Amino acid sequence: MPWYHLSDPDKTDSPVLLIHPESVIHNIRETIRIAGNNALRPHVKTHKMRAVTDLLLAEGIRQFKCATLKEARMLAETGAPDVLLAYPVVGPKAAGLRALAEAFPQTRFGCLTDSEAGVNNLSAVFVDAPKPLDVWIDLNVGMNRTGINPEVAPALAAHIHQTPGLTLAGLHAYDGHVRDTDFALRCQRADAAFALAKQAQKTIADQLGVMLPIAVGGTPSFPAHARRQDSVMQLSPGTFVFWDAGYRQQVPDLPYEIAAVLLTRVVSIIDDQTLCIDLGHKSVAAENPFPRVVFPDHLDATPIGQSEEHLVVRVSDARAHTPGDVWYGIPIHICPTVNLYDSVQVVENKQITGEWVVTARGH
Repeated sequence: MPWYHLSDPDKTDSPVLLIHPESVIHNIRETIRIAGNNALRPHVKTHKMRAVTDLLLAEGIRQFKCATLKEARMLAETGAPDVLLAYPVVGPKAAGLRALAEAFPQTRFGCLTDSEAGVNNLSAVFVDAPKPLDVWIDLNVGMNRTGINPEVAPALAAHIHQTPGLTLAGLHAYDGHVRDTDFALRCQRADAAFALAKQAQKTIADQLGVMLPIAVGGTPSFPAHARRQDSVMQLSPGTFVFWDAGYRQQVPDLPYEIAAVLLTRVVSIIDDQTLCIDLGHKSVAAENPFPRVVFPDHLDATPIGQSEEHLVVRVSDARAHTPGDVWYGIPIHICPTVNLYDSVQVVENKQITGEWVVTARGH
């Protein structure tokens, strides 16, 4: 039976997110195996937990990415030595980052920028800081949400290089759009994105005499990048720690185990083919179209409606179910699902043995 089939589920209220540490450790070790000699800088936006960060540190990982100041603080509190806030830091967020850097001087902090305005704002905040801030240039290699055109990155690099309070530290080239099921095609598209970053890296090296590291690759694409023997490349998967139904279907070649499962219950029988469970918008990420969760024990179940506290499901025979029945669901997208919970329940040997706080939930 799967790990998430609890021996005594009646002791647990629902909905709740269950985590299997054995599978988390398996996934971490598989990622290290795939990455080979390349430096890993995993993204913590998926788990947001000190407990999982401790597992990553225990496996020898020392560089991390995050998306929020709360995640950066969580990493610093665990003793992570190198933290990249992989988000353009603008407005008052810069002052928050400086306060964090001064509170945790043992941690090396960095952040992204893709504009001279952003650089100037960071400089104004860090010009008299105890130590300069690492600044990474965010490159748009096809994701089309943030990032500068790689062709003009050298000009921004020169600006950072001469701006007080900052250190030009690296290039960030996230290729989250590369998630093809066919691995050969995934490699081809990852190579094309990486070539853009490499050209910017070379031009900057020629002009400024510094060879910048490149942080690249999400969970689907990092195995394609891991084929390279590039000493200044850093790989940044994130979802691998828990895995989810979306990536399991989209990139089935990756050797990961589902480590996070929702426990939910039937709360109402609507008619002969429709029932309701307690898995609403507040309990599973709702940004995707249906299905937002899959039920491995009920393959005939088709979600057809959802509101804040309810998920309406069509089944072949609703009368075969009873209010109070326990169902288990695998989220399509685990990252924002985790963010909905203050804590998760730890499962070992089919029993809940503890609780992990979602340390960096929210903003």
